[in-house]
Amino acid sequence: MSKVKCNHCHLEFSKDVMIIEENLNFCCKGCQGVYHLLKDDGLDSFYDKLGNKTIAPPIKLDNDDISKFDSLNFLDNYVSSTKEGFSQIDLIIEGIHCAACVWLNEKILHDTKGIVEANINFTTNKARIVWDNEKLKLSEIILKIRSIGYNAYAYDSSIADLQASKAKRDYSIRMMVAVIASMNIMMLSVAKYTGFFTGISAEVKHMIHIGEFLLSTPVLFYSGWIFYKGAYYGLKNRMLNMDFLVSFGATLTYIYSLFILFGAKGESYFDSVAMIITFVLVGKYLEVIGKKSAVDTLDKIKSSLPLEAVVITKEGKKTLALNSISLGDIVEIKAGEKVPVDGKILIGEGSFDESTLTGESIPVYKKRDDLVYSGTINMDSLIQFEVTKSFKNSTFSSIVALLEDSLNSKPKIQTKAAQISKGFSITILSLSLLTFLVWYFMGIDLGFDYAGTNHFEKSFIVAISVIVIACPCALALATPMASLIGISELAKRGLLFKEAKFIETLAVANTVVFDKTGTLTKGELNVVKANILDDNIHKINLLYSLLDASTHPVSISIKKYLVSKYDLESKNLLSVKNIEAKGMSAIYENFEGKSFELLGGNIELLKQNDINYAFDSNKTVYLFAINKKVIASFELEDEIKDNAKELISFLQNKNIDIIMLTGDNEQVASRIAKQLNISKYFSTQTPVSKAEYIKQLKKENKTVVMVGDGVNDSVALGNADVAVAMGNSAGVSLAVSDIVLLNSTLSSLQEAFVISSKTYKFIKQNLGLSIIYNAVTIPLAMAGYVIPLVAALSMSLSSLMVVLNSLRIKMK
Repeated sequence: MSKVKCNHCHLEFSKDVMIIEENLNFCCKGCQGVYHLLKDDGLDSFYDKLGNKTIAPPIKLDNDDISKFDSLNFLDNYVSSTKEGFSQIDLIIEGIHCAACVWLNEKILHDTKGIVEANINFTTNKARIVWDNEKLKLSEIILKIRSIGYNAYAYDSSIADLQASKAKRDYSIRMMVAVIASMNIMMLSVAKYTGFFTGISAEVKHMIHIGEFLLSTPVLFYSGWIFYKGAYYGLKNRMLNMDFLVSFGATLTYIYSLFILFGAKGESYFDSVAMIITFVLVGKYLEVIGKKSAVDTLDKIKSSLPLEAVVITKEGKKTLALNSISLGDIVEIKAGEKVPVDGKILIGEGSFDESTLTGESIPVYKKRDDLVYSGTINMDSLIQFEVTKSFKNSTFSSIVALLEDSLNSKPKIQTKAAQISKGFSITILSLSLLTFLVWYFMGIDLGFDYAGTNHFEKSFIVAISVIVIACPCALALATPMASLIGISELAKRGLLFKEAKFIETLAVANTVVFDKTGTLTKGELNVVKANILDDNIHKINLLYSLLDASTHPVSISIKKYLVSKYDLESKNLLSVKNIEAKGMSAIYENFEGKSFELLGGNIELLKQNDINYAFDSNKTVYLFAINKKVIASFELEDEIKDNAKELISFLQNKNIDIIMLTGDNEQVASRIAKQLNISKYFSTQTPVSKAEYIKQLKKENKTVVMVGDGVNDSVALGNADVAVAMGNSAGVSLAVSDIVLLNSTLSSLQEAFVISSKTYKFIKQNLGLSIIYNAVTIPLAMAGYVIPLVAALSMSLSSLMVVLNSLRIKMK
């Protein structure tokens, strides 16, 4: 039965099932529909890009399930929002076989109204799509992809682990085949090379060549398939990579050896083919192990969370998957169980092990209305809590998501290295060709003595050695290997870097700006002196009510002091206002309708309201006035955090400028600065003035790190090159931060600087080593001092050198 080719998928099929249309042949209605869709949309140039390659026919899918993509549960689990307010999702597109498929999908998505961005990774088939949810539904995007014969489903991070494990297993098997075959080839090679000196018959030599051929063939085409595949994808994207150099060099050597096997004069180099693949494969395997190690770090963190939770409903207790838990649900956890999602305790009290989040081994006592965080362990009692954050937005899930992003991000120095390596392969191929031409036509006879070889063979082997010994692999591995290990080490110590690029920025920073309260100090102010000028309980109740309306550490401390001294009652206040960096104001009306103006804050607040009150103190001061008459004054002190002095001294020894910005008065700022040996500080700062100061530092070409913990720091954090927030910071501060110190200790910030500097140092060392290696070995190979076997070993060792050097980051 004769066969014809489909005009869409190019697959052959029987004539008896074909659909004929104006000299067009289609194997099915799906191919016919996609063909006309592309024609109508002006995308028929897809077939020019496809060339003679075949693709799978359109996938037959039931679109009845399309509504699930718009369900709230699906959107909550897989869709996030960008800073601009657009929706974003990562999809796996099924059916992509080549660059033409990628082009077609990106083109059709870009031309869809409402889609802002669509990028597809040709090696992983992972697509990141950003769209305007008001103009387009996710289900419509999926239908658009399906309409051209592909399918899409949500990317799950667990797939990364499966892929990493599969890659490691695949590499292990291929490497085992290569090693076993290469060991046997070397045994035969010993006999062959011994024969050079002791004499060997042509028949025996030919049998050895056959044995080497049989052993090297599976090494090249099975174990070396990884390099052919990598070279193929590189060429499809118009890029000559390291895989191309390895596969090209090994294939040329193999073909030349085949000529020798079938009667041509000279020596075969099947042993070199096997060893080239084996040595470089070992280097590749080490790279895979490094990536698997990074994924294992994620798995270790993920294992801190259960898969389901007990939810209390009107009908009784139910066990639900974490994705099915909603805000407001009541979750019950027993002693020894892990908290599945963030919540607020309703019933019970006890200690919680938060070491998975903060690294601190000391349990934290929690009671009614206290917050509990996902991933922590309930130590000793039955607890019921109300869910305040969904599983996707809980503390634990946010940490995992940020860590995944950081492992996938690239430092600036890696981008530069990638740019250098792009032209590397073309340069090496050019040098190899030049070497062959010079050796062959000029009759150069230098360097290594290739015993028994003819002139062409000698020139050929030298040229192959140039290709094999060059190592863009070491250059390409230099940054990502060190970054992966650095990010993993930081995560183990409770240091969450949202992107790997902040390792480089932190390492080269020359200015660190600190907030004071809650950052350099504990933020737990204690009243050391109280002066109640009018102890009328009604007026003290008004003071208490004003303090109760604020979450500022000063207000909390004074309120705590008053509660210990008086039996207080909260009053209903009107027009409560927060006055930046000064205090608060409010109005109180009694039952007679008489109004009282309340002011509480620092001396600047009183001056702003034309209240002349002389008060001098080098401590934090809080003054309370009713109708412009001061009723009470308080002096408070805040203790300096543990390790604050050590951190400041450490940074100063690194020649980093230290600056403290605080909203407190001059006396308090001066006292803290003096205790910490900080020479440059600014008091009475507002959130806006902090941000403006950081902008000015950046204009002076300073690389600025800002460390803060409060809402009032969020604007300044957003303007810094690197924003560092404490783990117990306000939600806004965490949102704009680049680095989160999960245990909120300054010693961990010092560790962040140490590990970042060490990682950046090893990145530069790796780049330096790889450049020196290529600069030394390539000229040696061109001069004829290196045979392909030694070249392959040398190339593999250069990659191994980079990997081992990166592993030194783990050493203290």
